[in-house]
Amino acid sequence: MGSLGAILKHPEDLFPLLKLKIAAMHAEKQIPPEPHWSFCYTLLHKVSRSFAFVIQQLRPELRNAVCIFYLVLRGLDTVEDDTSIPSDIKVPILRSFHCHIYDPDWHFSCGTKDYKVLMDKFHNVSNAFLELGRSYQEAIEDITKRMGAGMAKFICKEVGTIDDYDEYCHYAAGLVGLGLSKLFYASGLEDMAPDSLSNSMGLFLQKTNIIRDYLEDINEIPKSRMFWPREIWSRYANKLEDLKNEEHSVEAVECLNEMVTNALSLVEDCLKYMSALRDPFIFRFCAIPQIMAIGTLALCYNNVEVFRGVVKMRRGLTAKVIDQTRAMPDVYGAFFDFSCMLKAKVDKNDPNATQTLNRVEAIQKACKDSGLLSKSSSCLVESKPMYNSSLIIVVFILLSVLFAFLSIK
Repeated sequence: MGSLGAILKHPEDLFPLLKLKIAAMHAEKQIPPEPHWSFCYTLLHKVSRSFAFVIQQLRPELRNAVCIFYLVLRGLDTVEDDTSIPSDIKVPILRSFHCHIYDPDWHFSCGTKDYKVLMDKFHNVSNAFLELGRSYQEAIEDITKRMGAGMAKFICKEVGTIDDYDEYCHYAAGLVGLGLSKLFYASGLEDMAPDSLSNSMGLFLQKTNIIRDYLEDINEIPKSRMFWPREIWSRYANKLEDLKNEEHSVEAVECLNEMVTNALSLVEDCLKYMSALRDPFIFRFCAIPQIMAIGTLALCYNNVEVFRGVVKMRRGLTAKVIDQTRAMPDVYGAFFDFSCMLKAKVDKNDPNATQTLNRVEAIQKACKDSGLLSKSSSCLVESKPMYNSSLIIVVFILLSVLFAFLSIK
């Protein structure tokens, strides 16, 4: 539930964290009894707790399709990410991965930890996939085929220009956005969204992850993974890995700020996509990760810690986002809040300050022009504590004992 120190500092996080813990426990009890489905949902909780939670927002039939879609693409991504696999082996697997999902006997050992379990026992995913409706299968196969081909293309190609960067992010995540839109449409719950908006939804999440994960990717063994485009980082350093060195801190932060500014250009498309959603469960599924992304960018902007360790939203704030995101006013409020937080960090001496401010102000204008922005929908970043520290400590201890008891039960 987060550390006691963090809760004392942000006591308003306590009850959203409690609600999140209860919801997570409930989700774990909803794992289907069939062995292959049990494997899929159990592994989903292990490889991505955040996604495992938001997927529970969906109706059962669509939830199963999205779960398998995620695990298929996670398998594909595991092959791409494993830098120990020689290119002459990796590329054919990426290009044919969409065929393997129909073969319940296929598996390929790669990756580490839970990702290795996924690949070693991929037959469970294939068996579950084969039980989905044909329209779901076709959507998953199509996106897997296109993504595998795109990943194969970039195995031997550097992300050089900003166009290359956009193309890579399209293959890695924009296609996920297109695929999810196809699944939503196949469920009969949503109209088919424009490809351009679906693509932007994926790109915004992917670019946020690429920015946040700089240090992890650059330190990858046996070979660094480099997704920041040369066209941007070469303005600030001779080599991308130089940015992690303290003597290049000023240049590193300026480069980081340009990367964040680049990602902000996608926000207005994301707001348009979400505003068109009709099903409340699909809406929450889509909106929560997008709010997490703008919050992460606000934390990363002008923050040298991106080059020293992990920068991410505190768990309590994540719990508040999940608890409070119900409708578009909540989305506009969150995006407005985090854009204000980012704007306050802009240094006018930064080489991209003008462009950053323009994009932040465009986001704020979109939120205001919606007519749905109000004070009550804009309270994520700052809120006044409602409880004193002594009460928080007592409640925290009681809840810890309660959850320990429930875990034993």
